[in-house]
Amino acid sequence: MRRDAVSSGTEWEPKVGYSRAVRTGETIRVSGTTATDEDGDVVGVGDAGAQTRQALSNVVSAVEELGGGVEDVVRTRMYVVDIEEWEAVGEAHGSFFRDVPVRPASTMVEVSRLVDPELLVEIEAEAVVEPSEG
Repeated sequence: MRRDAVSSGTEWEPKVGYSRAVRTGETIRVSGTTATDEDGDVVGVGDAGAQTRQALSNVVSAVEELGGGVEDVVRTRMYVVDIEEWEAVGEAHGSFFRDVPVRPASTMVEVSRLVDPELLVEIEAEAVVEPSEG
């Protein structure tokens, strides 16, 4: 089966052995994605809502690069370091998905920490898209 992938361009992808996102057939799977900008700097330090918006923006960009859109996202998993921030994280998530015809299934769980102490949120996603031609 054909596989297409996108990269965030960070040094970690080849070191750890992963891609930002992979499309196989009609399914796009997006790796755990954090609130980093194009230079790899953390966006929204100390603000879980801002980090969620940046992470989801990165997720949607990966989905779009592989031929999908925000409306194709069928599943999100949100990992937060402080569950007390659930409303800010949820509001930010809602700002991306509340108006799509079928909102994604979603999970939010608290984790003890993420790879960088400045990171408060990490998000995984799956999308299902129309079959590619050719």
